[in-house]
Amino acid sequence: MKLGMVGLGRMGGNMTERLRADGHEVMTYARSGGGTSESLEELVGQLETPRVVWLMIPAGAPTEEAFTELLGLLEAGDVIVDGGNSNFRDSQRRHEQAKVVEGIHFLDSGTSGGIWGREVGYCLMVGGDDEPVSVVEPAFLTLAPEGGYAHVGPSGAGHFVKMIHNGIEYGLMQAYAEGFEIMRFSEFPLDLSAVAGIWRYGSVVRSWLLELLVAALEKEGDHLTGIAPYVEDSGEGRWTIAEAIAENVPAPVTSAALFARFASRQEFSYAAKVNAALRNQFGGHAIRAVETAAESPDPR
Repeated sequence: MKLGMVGLGRMGGNMTERLRADGHEVMTYARSGGGTSESLEELVGQLETPRVVWLMIPAGAPTEEAFTELLGLLEAGDVIVDGGNSNFRDSQRRHEQAKVVEGIHFLDSGTSGGIWGREVGYCLMVGGDDEPVSVVEPAFLTLAPEGGYAHVGPSGAGHFVKMIHNGIEYGLMQAYAEGFEIMRFSEFPLDLSAVAGIWRYGSVVRSWLLELLVAALEKEGDHLTGIAPYVEDSGEGRWTIAEAIAENVPAPVTSAALFARFASRQEFSYAAKVNAALRNQFGGHAIRAVETAAESPDPR
């Protein structure tokens, strides 16, 4: 099939190459250049009806701006696919806006696979109406490995399932992180790379994340000296917890994992000072003095 890809970063660029390798004709646009077109308008002009435009750009303003512009360029029956990590509520709104106002189809495709997707395929969680799904399905089947694609439900369902997927990922990553930190500071001279390596085979905790950890340890060493202890989040964990609260579903693991990421960004922790002060007050426990002001930067 023929389609347009908007965004040629680590995901969009690799997805384009995987599609082309399977015989699809992919026209491309990126604000940074390097595509087959210099604008969204030119990209749309390179496609044939029903046109399919796949957005693989950051969630939020970039996606909203591209979506809004495309509504003025596409025609009834054309399809917009958002493969980024948009909030599922935004996807539901965009689906209704495109369908009601312009008669344009909108699909939300939760996409997992990272930088390895080009080689091994992407897990695709697609939400939206049946008709546009059938139009884009040849591309879905190419991008996903066997068994790795499903039309999971109506509009918003794809990004909702991807949101939960990423919330689970937070918990898994934090469990590995805590376990390896305990081993790192234990009394035993453990080879953490070797431990992670054997856990890949026969262990009940084996996973692709563990395989990636092995690769990181082999590259950076057991101390991970080249990696700063700062963990970012892209929003899905927060959204997962918000939905859990709305549904009265307890999600302590996901919540703790998100808060651990927040903690990793603190150069200064007033909460730690409060804890230390209280331990000193009620139990006379020693307080570690601050030797220089530079060691305890206070952002306020």
